Amino acid sequence: MRPRRHGRSRVQRIKRGWVWNQFFVLEEYMGSEPQYVGKTPASRIDGCTAREEKSYYTLKAQVVDIHTGVPLEPESEFIIKVQDINDNEPRFLDGPYSARVPEMSPTGTYVTQVTAADADDPTYGNSARIVYSILHGQPYFSVDPKTGVIRTALANMDREVKEEYQVLLQAKDMGGQLGGLASTTTINITLSDVNDNPPRFAKSIFHLRVPESAAVGSAVGRILAHDLDAGSNAWVDYTIVPGDEGNMFDIVSNGQSQEGVVVLKKSIDYETKKSYTFKVEASNAQLDPRFLHLGPFKDSVTVKVNVLDVDEPPVFTKPSYSIDMYEDTPPGTIIGSVTAHDLDASSSAVRYSLEWQTESDSCFDIDTVEGTISINEYLDRETAVQHNITVVATKL
Repeated sequence: MRPRRHGRSRVQRIKRGWVWNQFFVLEEYMGSEPQYVGKTPASRIDGCTAREEKSYYTLKAQVVDIHTGVPLEPESEFIIKVQDINDNEPRFLDGPYSARVPEMSPTGTYVTQVTAADADDPTYGNSARIVYSILHGQPYFSVDPKTGVIRTALANMDREVKEEYQVLLQAKDMGGQLGGLASTTTINITLSDVNDNPPRFAKSIFHLRVPESAAVGSAVGRILAHDLDAGSNAWVDYTIVPGDEGNMFDIVSNGQSQEGVVVLKKSIDYETKKSYTFKVEASNAQLDPRFLHLGPFKDSVTVKVNVLDVDEPPVFTKPSYSIDMYEDTPPGTIIGSVTAHDLDASSSAVRYSLEWQTESDSCFDIDTVEGTISINEYLDRETAVQHNITVVATKL
């Protein structure tokens, strides 16, 4: 400013431009004195500021005549930015987490990715620079410190040995340095099943029994091969190994119980053959080419079927008998005989009797032990040329 005289004395300000820079204040300032902005006490912050709530403030300023209040310059703006401090720990968005990875996976197999968020300023310092580490879950799993990607660290983990794992993951800001804030989360990792186990029979021979009277198609018995795998990887198919004695039977695989049901294919007779021996093979229905070197994925066992004797009635040597005699044959004369045998192993004694159906049957008699038939009275040919009688054989 300089004085100009035009008849009377007065002072006039020369117009100039104002340049406002950015100013900074520290967030979460808890001091008793206000924070001054710039070099003048007139610009100051009273109270606490949180950058996460408001990262900057836009203020308007104007130069006015202190005496008259008349603006000397147009209104202008300047910005006060809140400078970040590390006052927020990393936070996991969800949790606990769950993940699955196939058993027998090689080292480095991807499992899952878990990330945390930090509300501090990522463009200023290391307050929001997160580093991940595993506090619990080694040596089975590892984590990428920058991305939070979790991978297997131990090859060929076996589900049949241990199925569930728990990883405690830490996220720490300040680049993981001392003084950084941290939080943790849990990841429950399950090993999913693969077909790496063959079916195995628990014993070398199965003993089954079937009565000789069993109908074709009826179940004789069940056998079981155990497979340590789960789900479809444990499905077992049963087949009878071709052989002379196995052709009397079939075997059906029960998908629900995983048993093999031996079924009668043909009629059997105790008196003809008392037992049958054959082999059954159990194999996996679904194979995984990656694990064929662990095979063979099958096992075999011997099955012995004992035929049980059923108490059968005696059998006559003929289906019918024909006897001729003279009409003047005296009473008490033996005119013929019948014979029946017990085909069962016990060979029980047989007793004979007549089943009277008509009055004329009373003309005949039979020896209960020998089966000889005799007449009780004279028979007249002119009255009846032929007589039909029924003989019953009974086992004792």
